[in-house]
Amino acid sequence: MKDVEGKVAFITGGASGIGLGIANAFVNAGMKVVISDFRQDHLEESKAYFKQKNLEQNTHHLRLDVTDREAFSSAADETERVFGKVHLLCNNAGMGILGPLKQARFDDWDWALEVMIGGVVNGIQTFLPLILQHGEGGHIVTTSSMGGVIPLAGSPIYSTVKAAVIGMCESMRGELAADNIGVSAFCPGPVSTNIHEVGLMRPEKFKKDSGYAEKESQLADRQKFSNEMNIEECGERVLRGIRRNDLYIFTHREFREGVAERMGAMLASFPNEEINQARAKEFSFLTSNPVFKQVIKEAGVS
Repeated sequence: MKDVEGKVAFITGGASGIGLGIANAFVNAGMKVVISDFRQDHLEESKAYFKQKNLEQNTHHLRLDVTDREAFSSAADETERVFGKVHLLCNNAGMGILGPLKQARFDDWDWALEVMIGGVVNGIQTFLPLILQHGEGGHIVTTSSMGGVIPLAGSPIYSTVKAAVIGMCESMRGELAADNIGVSAFCPGPVSTNIHEVGLMRPEKFKKDSGYAEKESQLADRQKFSNEMNIEECGERVLRGIRRNDLYIFTHREFREGVAERMGAMLASFPNEEINQARAKEFSFLTSNPVFKQVIKEAGVS
């Protein structure tokens, strides 16, 4: 989607933080953007943000719980009614659920899986048929995290869901290319967001059996880092990645060596033996994904 002007985008979790930065970049590029969010206070703040910029005519706000499939379907209908055909889906809704495995309880896992896996699935199942139907191509970008690429101790739930959506995007990429639909896994590093408000976002039904209440209270009082990327720059990097049809959209150069270490650790873990050529031939469709070769080729890396 090199030419995004006039196209319609739907963003989940779009009224604050990274989502708002993405919405800002899209609107500045001439897109019409539906901004959905779970929190009404954030929706009101987003409305004021775009009104101040005299861009409110290119945005439409609606409240959405991404775990509610009927509400998602209604949101899609409203989007087409207000702006017309949708070309870009941005699965951004999520939260920074952090805490060690030893303290995790079922509500902590269920909340994360329902929002950051189930919510993404709901978005794709709702909007992909609409993009396929108009046949003009489009793009799907899903927010993962560098925590999904370089998992750290003490955040198993967050790392699990963020790694899962990367695999989802990698698989979707090859399938949807024939329909002229790009797919990107967006993996941001530290960005100035409302991640510390995770406790305010947790629904009552996921509070009874949680081991992270104290952790989320501590996070609410955490001071922001001084070198976090601002949301506007982050949004512009997402837009650039969409225009280039990047499979992975990274924001921070500082993580490159850590990613290389992870890849090196994986390669170092393979059996040190000769390839069984008969086996390699029989299962060649499993041992390599053309998507990765294409990404390397387009990047000009030998």
